[in-house]
Amino acid sequence: MRIVVPVKHVPDIHSDRGLTPAGRVRRGADDGTLNELDENAVEAALQIVEALDESERATSEVVALTVGPVEADAALRKAFQLGVGSAYRLGDDALAGSDVFGTAAAVAAAVRTLDAQAPVDLVITGMAALDGLGSVVTSLVAAELGLPQLTLASRLTVEHGQVEIERDLEGFTEVLTAPLPAVVSVTDHVNTPRYPNFKLIMAARTKEITVLSLGDVGLAPDAVGEAAARSRVVESAPRPPRPEVELVTDKGEGGLALAEYLIRNDLV
Repeated sequence: MRIVVPVKHVPDIHSDRGLTPAGRVRRGADDGTLNELDENAVEAALQIVEALDESERATSEVVALTVGPVEADAALRKAFQLGVGSAYRLGDDALAGSDVFGTAAAVAAAVRTLDAQAPVDLVITGMAALDGLGSVVTSLVAAELGLPQLTLASRLTVEHGQVEIERDLEGFTEVLTAPLPAVVSVTDHVNTPRYPNFKLIMAARTKEITVLSLGDVGLAPDAVGEAAARSRVVESAPRPPRPEVELVTDKGEGGLALAEYLIRNDLV
């Protein structure tokens, strides 16, 4: 069993966010981190491998894959801490400015390259990246690869050459199956990611990350990047500061003051 988990290096959710003059999310190694929802995908992959019998487990592998510059290695280091066996980064200057379609094309090309090395049985992703919240890359990757997709899994099992998920919808639960290989996305309800142990934290510092170029995965530079993007940011501005708090001392006319405030600010 070989499972590939695409992960993303995103700005820390608690850090100050902003866009560059080119309209891209401002990123840096200092405040970047592994996308929190991708931890659930890593955990799901590890649990699948750990559930195999000893002989199958010995020949199985969980691979972390990311797309981005060298700063994105931080996400792969965190994946190593969680227990993945190997990591690949598709890093090429031509990828800068890629939209979701370019990102999906890049991820799919990398998965095909890994599959040529050793068959990939399953691709597991998180439900969304917390910087963009597009939630479409999983489906686009499946379409690029021509594989069945099972999305938003709240439960996931792999048996007898097929994957089965449960997906919670409003008022009911779907049970879906697909033959392997397949592409699956998981929600944050599918599991609780493990805490890294000291041994894995130390080992992650020196583990090798294989860097791939677009040429290595057979992808033309004009298929990705800003030139191929189907959308672009034309203008951005900082969020306006919050207005000062208006305190009203209720001396019997607090209701009237509240009504006047709501009317003045077009809230009713």
